[in-house]
Amino acid sequence: MSTVATGLERLISDKTLQAQFKGRIGYLCHSASVTKDLEHGLLAIQRVFGPRLVKIFGPQHGFVTDVQDNMVESTHYVHPFFKLPVYSLYSETRIPTDEMLEGLDHIFVDLQDVGTRIYTYIYTMTLLMEACSKKGIEVVILDRPNPINGVTQEGNILDLNYASFVGRHPMPVRHALTMGEVAKMHQKYWSDNKKCKLTVIEMKNWKREMSYEDTGLPWVLPSPNLATVEAAYTFVGTVLYEGCNISEGRGTTRSLEIIGHPKIESFGFHEKLKPILAKAALTGFVLRPLVFLPTFQKHQGKPCGGYQIHVTDRKTFEPWRLCQYLLREMYQELGSEFKWKVPPYEYEFHKSPVDLINGTDKLRHWVENYGSEEDYQSIMKENQNEWAEQRKSILIY
Repeated sequence: MSTVATGLERLISDKTLQAQFKGRIGYLCHSASVTKDLEHGLLAIQRVFGPRLVKIFGPQHGFVTDVQDNMVESTHYVHPFFKLPVYSLYSETRIPTDEMLEGLDHIFVDLQDVGTRIYTYIYTMTLLMEACSKKGIEVVILDRPNPINGVTQEGNILDLNYASFVGRHPMPVRHALTMGEVAKMHQKYWSDNKKCKLTVIEMKNWKREMSYEDTGLPWVLPSPNLATVEAAYTFVGTVLYEGCNISEGRGTTRSLEIIGHPKIESFGFHEKLKPILAKAALTGFVLRPLVFLPTFQKHQGKPCGGYQIHVTDRKTFEPWRLCQYLLREMYQELGSEFKWKVPPYEYEFHKSPVDLINGTDKLRHWVENYGSEEDYQSIMKENQNEWAEQRKSILIY
């Protein structure tokens, strides 16, 4: 199978493509914005466009992908090597300012997404598109693979009453789109105002059913706690625990694959979980009981009982449903030791953080009221038909 050629790879190797972009260029990127040979895209773009590359932009976690967590901002600075201004789009503003955009004709967006609604890079992109539409700046998406495939979808459609920077648009949790396809969705269905000038430089050789390993491309962690492709699969569900005091494994070497709490005895609790998960017909994974010691963040320095979620069959694995079920059971098991996270979360100061992650308050009530599988499925079904029709109309691959 041929290695997938990303949008970046196509741009830097195709002089006809390069000739389409005649003005001054900004580049929105991070540590995973690399070529197939692991050269940073900024070096490649500068080599091709020279002094016309004038500004660098970074998303959440920073241009150098060093910042850990939500609402930990990156600063603006001049890069000591590239001698270019680096503007943080996760700073005092998530929306590019007039000053940041001044003098630009094109902005290349080259971010490795992970295919989950709660991951913020797609919103950095859509906010950029909205800002550029007012300035006549062309937004050019250098498309990259959805690492958890472009077929499998899961989870409820976001209710816009719970829109935030972890969910701006009415889409399911696992959306099975690439960055370029999300940009097209925004342009066609989510942009109320003037449309931006949008170009998507498509990948070559990418097939929707591919997992990241099938692409032939090297994996570079797109944020500090997503070190592995396995974590991209489990993250679809384990991101949920950002909304409560269950550790999602930050402060360990397998973050977002490991979950737990100091008051859980993992082997005994596992015996209770087995029949419940079997009755729900949840498959494609093994929960391995363990104890872990977070070195930072939740429960720092306290041994936590919990589980590593080992994915054994990616085709049948339902991370969102599994983690909702596990949350329901841990809520019961921990009683008064369980706590929902309180605001603020992702710049929202009033709504419950878990409701923002879920994109609804119905799933929190489902957990608290020990809801049934039928109740869960009814929440999942809302607005799915409209989403399916819209999604079908913008697919590139």
